[in-house]
Amino acid sequence: MGSPAFIARPTPDGYVGVHLQFDSSPPNMLPLLLATYQFRFGRDLEALSRHLVDNVVFAWEEIGTDLLDGSPPGLLHLLTGGEQWPSREMTDVVNLDRTPAEREVITRDNSARHHWGYILHPTGIEVISRQNDPRGPVISWDTDPRTHFSEAMALWMPGTPPPMSLPRDLPKLTPPPPAAPARTATRPPRR
Repeated sequence: MGSPAFIARPTPDGYVGVHLQFDSSPPNMLPLLLATYQFRFGRDLEALSRHLVDNVVFAWEEIGTDLLDGSPPGLLHLLTGGEQWPSREMTDVVNLDRTPAEREVITRDNSARHHWGYILHPTGIEVISRQNDPRGPVISWDTDPRTHFSEAMALWMPGTPPPMSLPRDLPKLTPPPPAAPARTATRPPRR
């Protein structure tokens, strides 16, 4: 539950990101990130990156099921058992001298205390297991969010296939139809 991670954008020499405190192992994070990209953000990586990395004031305490808004019916239940919780940012964070803390930008140079890293590349999510290497395998953005991912750090090695398996015979995921526009009541014309 309390395995710290980071979510980051790639840079030419590494990445820049933001801290994430809770529920950050691949079985929790990858399905949520994949569904968020595919459905809530309509495959707009820039909008997703702004939301998860750039617009965070300090750090994420927890990423919530609000990111599954717009997902196909039943996906929330499948991924979370039907539980819902909001994303929460860390707030009112202070230094030991009680002054407001500044946001720490996570880079390769200061990410060692994080168990997991999720770098949002154009091709997919690079998963870094801090136990092994500063690089990791990339999960394609087209991966079905119902895929099962291992949380065994030793299996997330660069240059090896990601430790994942998709249950067989699942129907294709399709987003829910757009809501019909609200109808306004009209009065009959006066005669």
